[in-house]
Amino acid sequence: MTEEGNIISVSIEDEMRGAYIDYSMSVIISRALPDVRDGLKPVHRRVLYGMLDLGVYHNKPYKKSARIVGEVLGKYHPHGDSSVYETMVRMAQEWSLRYPLVDGQGNFGSIDGDSAAAMRYTEARMSRLAEEMLADLEKEVVNFEPNFDDSLTEPSVLPARLPNLLVNGTSGIAVGMATNMAPHNLTEVVEGIIAYIQNPDISIAALMEYVKAPDFPTGGIIYGYQGVRKAFETGRGRIVLRAVANIETDKNGREQIIVTEIPYQVNKAVLIEKTAALVNEKKIEGISAIRDESDREGLRIVYEIKREAMASVVLNQLFKYTSLQSTFSVNNVALVKGRPATLNLKELIKYYVEHRHEIVVKRTQYDLRKAEERLHLLEGLLKALEVIDLVIATIRSAADADTAKQMLMGKLALDLQSRFFEGVEMPQGFVFSFTDVQAKNILETRLQRLTGMERAKLQAEYDELLKTIAYYREILADKVLRMKIIVDELQGLKDKFGDKRRTQIEHDGQEIEMEDLIPDEEMVITISKAGYIKRTPLIEYRAQSRGGTGAKGVTTKEDDFTEHLFIASNHNYILIFTNFGKVYWLKAYEVPEGAKTSKGRPLQNLIAIENGEMVQAVINVKTLSDEDYINNHYLIFCTQKGVIKKTALEAYSRPRQAGINAITINQDDSLLDVQLTDGDSHIVAAVNSGRAICFHEGDVRAMGRGATGVKGIYVEDQERVVGMVCIKQASQNLLVVSEKGYGKRSDIEEYRITKRGGKGVTTLKITEKTGDLVSIKAVTDNDDLMIIKKSGVMIRFSVSELRLMGRATQGVKLINLPEGDAIASVAKVENIETEDDLNAEAAAPEIAPDSSEEVAE
Repeated sequence: MTEEGNIISVSIEDEMRGAYIDYSMSVIISRALPDVRDGLKPVHRRVLYGMLDLGVYHNKPYKKSARIVGEVLGKYHPHGDSSVYETMVRMAQEWSLRYPLVDGQGNFGSIDGDSAAAMRYTEARMSRLAEEMLADLEKEVVNFEPNFDDSLTEPSVLPARLPNLLVNGTSGIAVGMATNMAPHNLTEVVEGIIAYIQNPDISIAALMEYVKAPDFPTGGIIYGYQGVRKAFETGRGRIVLRAVANIETDKNGREQIIVTEIPYQVNKAVLIEKTAALVNEKKIEGISAIRDESDREGLRIVYEIKREAMASVVLNQLFKYTSLQSTFSVNNVALVKGRPATLNLKELIKYYVEHRHEIVVKRTQYDLRKAEERLHLLEGLLKALEVIDLVIATIRSAADADTAKQMLMGKLALDLQSRFFEGVEMPQGFVFSFTDVQAKNILETRLQRLTGMERAKLQAEYDELLKTIAYYREILADKVLRMKIIVDELQGLKDKFGDKRRTQIEHDGQEIEMEDLIPDEEMVITISKAGYIKRTPLIEYRAQSRGGTGAKGVTTKEDDFTEHLFIASNHNYILIFTNFGKVYWLKAYEVPEGAKTSKGRPLQNLIAIENGEMVQAVINVKTLSDEDYINNHYLIFCTQKGVIKKTALEAYSRPRQAGINAITINQDDSLLDVQLTDGDSHIVAAVNSGRAICFHEGDVRAMGRGATGVKGIYVEDQERVVGMVCIKQASQNLLVVSEKGYGKRSDIEEYRITKRGGKGVTTLKITEKTGDLVSIKAVTDNDDLMIIKKSGVMIRFSVSELRLMGRATQGVKLINLPEGDAIASVAKVENIETEDDLNAEAAAPEIAPDSSEEVAE
């Protein structure tokens, strides 16, 4: 604080953060999200309570909407009048709410998107169901809170005998969250709630036997049940809705498509307008005319079909390109004890039942208190009737009403000498003992209650009240009885307002995917160095005995060879990573099928790779939809500068046609390799100078898709990483190859495990004779090795022909190289037991004659 004491320094960042959090919480709690108990937002609740104040019940005359809006604005909702009026209008629209809460008279809009008439022209009153929402409000069953200026109070929640949140749903956009809850059929919801009350441990699947699916006010067809099931189980789901359309033939023999119901929240006029535009653009063909024949009897859209067109084909086009098929994204977010929560079907029912149970308890307590108060008054009256002459004489002798009350309460002595007591027989030592309220009630009682019939009525009322009070006390002592009351009230709602479903359910209506038409067979996928890809049925590779002559394999260019080869089923995903750090997706069945001898198709014809992009790694993934699988498998990335990154497979589980950035690559770096692990592998990375490091992948924390990664191995300026392998199987060995044809196979256990980021140990002694290290591979005896020289010559031989050697050796000469030639790259090819070799050209390996040479470090 300054010397003047009136300026306080505040961080603008802290102030903005605090102000924004306050604003967002205000929007979440006081505007956009419904309360789980009554399913209403504050504005809806205030509209109904304002109408209750005005007394516009369903059986009373309508009042002008402007009068209702003014009541709500002036007393409870100090916002724009349009927000209140539009809320009231929506509550009156039968195509917006499954069970409208406002009974409107006048123009309240249309399904074509027409707005309602001005509030000075329309009239409204509560619907019968709205009164069920407000029932028992006067019995102190809910808390009341001050309005905006503390001049009045308003209910914080309504008693809500109607399960409004389930039957009418809601939608709203808050700050950082939103809600979109579907409406349901009242009959089904009541049956579901009763089933829950009878068995609180009931499963969601069992509840779905009663609450079958959402029931939208505009009808339509729920096309496929998977989205419904997911929404009920998790609170989130995507429901496909279709219009009800039938193909008919007119009197001229021409086919017509007649639409009688459209999906929820679809604007009919916009639907017709956009369909006409698609017809004009030739995107939808076969429609000669569109007519809107809707009237008071219901909705009817007619599509005239051209004579040469097939109506069924046109209908499928309409479903595909127009809003005749749309989706409703369920997001069940509501306020539970003031906090937003995503709720499944059972939780929605549970919180409603808890609320109604609380209402029944408070209502019974209120009724019990009132009954006991009435019983007390009746006791006073009956007691007074027994000594009515004394009571009358006492009242007549009193100077005023207050004195009479005091005398009846026994607080003033009776004047036995008064003339009013002459002839009245006084019991010995008699004193009145009425309570304050009894004495007041006696004084206010009319003389007609002194008749014999009235006395009998009082006694009958007294006896009945005793039974009622006993019943109330029984209710408060027995939860089972309270639950029975809730069930009876719900049954009454069902009998009075229950109706049939409007929305049909087509359980097997999911769209046929291409995958469903393709058998899940094992295929051999090959990608060549030049980027040619194909798939071949595994059955084409028939097993061949030892000593066979082989057969012609894949046809490639002279300077090309198969770099990636693996077995995948047709339904598997193939993730293709490029040197730019991008990833592309292909379904195995999307790879063109080719014969064993064919070259394949260029990869750029299948995925949108850029110029200069080269395939660095290919990952075969079983599924991208199994959450357990994608959250417990990881991709390990390695760059030429020694950067290692680990990311959960889940981050790459949403395919994009144009591909996405899989890793952020520094400007002077490029992606080298990608491996799929289950989180329990050892990572080995090697640099061209002959060093290699081995560490557990647990040393690398999982990070986001856009991250760069962390240092895996120390790399000097003139060095680069030449390979990275992830080893888990003890049977795997580490194979290293040098630039001048030297290589060896070593046991992985010879590489001590260290922390990431170090220099590592020697994996191959680099000399002028060997040249730089060019490749490392994790291999087994079943693998083949493909080596390509810089001159373009390729050889292939089995790894089993190389014996195990120590880590600290120079290795053996794998291949004879002419002077000036060197090894360009090395690829490991999975050795499939085949009848024919995958590559006949590699049938005779070019192993150097001095391959037994082994030099110690």
